Amino acid sequence: MPYLLDSNVLIDADRDYYPLKRVPEFWDWLIHQSEHGVILTPTEMYNEVVVGKGVLVEWLKGNKDTLVLKDEADPVLVRDVVSQGYAPDLTEDEIEKIGNDPFIVAYALACEPHATVVSTEVSRPSARRGNRRLPDVSEQFGVKCINTFKLVQELNFSTGWRAGQEVAEVNQNADLFAAHAAE
Repeated sequence: MPYLLDSNVLIDADRDYYPLKRVPEFWDWLIHQSEHGVILTPTEMYNEVVVGKGVLVEWLKGNKDTLVLKDEADPVLVRDVVSQGYAPDLTEDEIEKIGNDPFIVAYALACEPHATVVSTEVSRPSARRGNRRLPDVSEQFGVKCINTFKLVQELNFSTGWRAGQEVAEVNQNADLFAAHAAE
């Protein structure tokens, strides 16, 4: 089951707690996870970020082929998410306000089992129509929505993740060697 990143996860991580220049291990880990199909971001979320400038934008552009989900959103699912998750008669202002959020929910729904949405948005169950938040709309559709810190916890990120990976590879190689020697 993949994790799908909302654009705010990338923006907030770089700005607030894992700046690319200060914690490159986090960004290397994201790419590693993407190479294995674990963490991806929809094209619509990618496009929200790359309209800007800076280190994050350049990093994203350089890693687009790895990080960005290759599939296109199912228009029927997107329409269902908009009409049932927000309202069937949204105004132009409301549509602009919800942005691309319906796309990430539609992508998650298309995965079997459903993908997990990762967003820094905070639930606000009392919000209505175009003011609804991504965690609440996700929950309505049976899609798990977590924040960046829960993602880090669930996938066990640490700044020493590469060392742990190397130890696991050494142990795996030792087990293979021992099995071969026993034959």
